Amino acid sequence: MPALYIQLTGQTGCCGNRLGMLVSIIFAGVGAVGAAYCFIVALIGLHNGPLCNDGDKWTRPFADRDPNYMTKSSWWTECLEPKNVVQFNMGLFITLMAASCLQVVLCVIQVINGLVGCLCGTGNEK
Repeated sequence: MPALYIQLTGQTGCCGNRLGMLVSIIFAGVGAVGAAYCFIVALIGLHNGPLCNDGDKWTRPFADRDPNYMTKSSWWTECLEPKNVVQFNMGLFITLMAASCLQVVLCVIQVINGLVGCLCGTGNEK
């Protein structure tokens, strides 16, 4: 969206390029906040463990335990249903954490790019 705004306001003599870079900084900041939120939620989900059926009821059998359930595969048999839910839970939340870390890095790069473009201009002058 910021790139489209910069393209549309990129006429000669228009100050929209710097404003577009400022908008880019704002969007990148919102993206970084969203990535941090995703990381925190995934970390909590990974710490609490999956919701599964232990034979009697649906519960989170690893929520009140040591988070070492991830390395002790003998504990995974406590979750009878859905099958392989512990592995799925770990794979999902670790992937979300990795993706959110990558998103934070890309958003920080975009903020730096936007600051340089806002302060120095975008180089569209002849």
